[in-house]
Amino acid sequence: MTDDRIDYAEVMRRLPHRYPFLLIDRAEDFVSGTSITGIKNVTHNEPYFPGHFPIDPVMPGVMIVEAMAQTGALLMSKSLDISVEGKVILFMSIDGVRFRKPARPGDQLRMKVVVTRQRGDIFKFRGETFIDGKLAAEADFAAMASTVEQPIR
Repeated sequence: MTDDRIDYAEVMRRLPHRYPFLLIDRAEDFVSGTSITGIKNVTHNEPYFPGHFPIDPVMPGVMIVEAMAQTGALLMSKSLDISVEGKVILFMSIDGVRFRKPARPGDQLRMKVVVTRQRGDIFKFRGETFIDGKLAAEADFAAMASTVEQPIR
């Protein structure tokens, strides 16, 4: 049996994102090339809460979508065994986004991402984010692995 969990250290090795834009704490239920569940613990210390909104903080929907996209990127990185030094995973498209429940400090987002199609380094996904077992957001999206361009020196 293989380990289906991805801890924070592996997330950091597989994704180039860092604070304040890394939106996955860990993952579980990983099945190579098929599915994954990303986990994000929402805290009051998130950098967007002072402005969104000070009296009644709500995680911006675009950040929930980004958390789903990062979960898909983590699935791609581990499935294809991509090194962040050689390739970058780019978000290509998003369709059918729906928000059903707001995310607030203290919530745990569980992003269930399933591969709906793959061809080479291009993946299409269906993502659903749950809070306390209730659907909070959903989207169909695509991403591709691309060679990292080296800066001109």
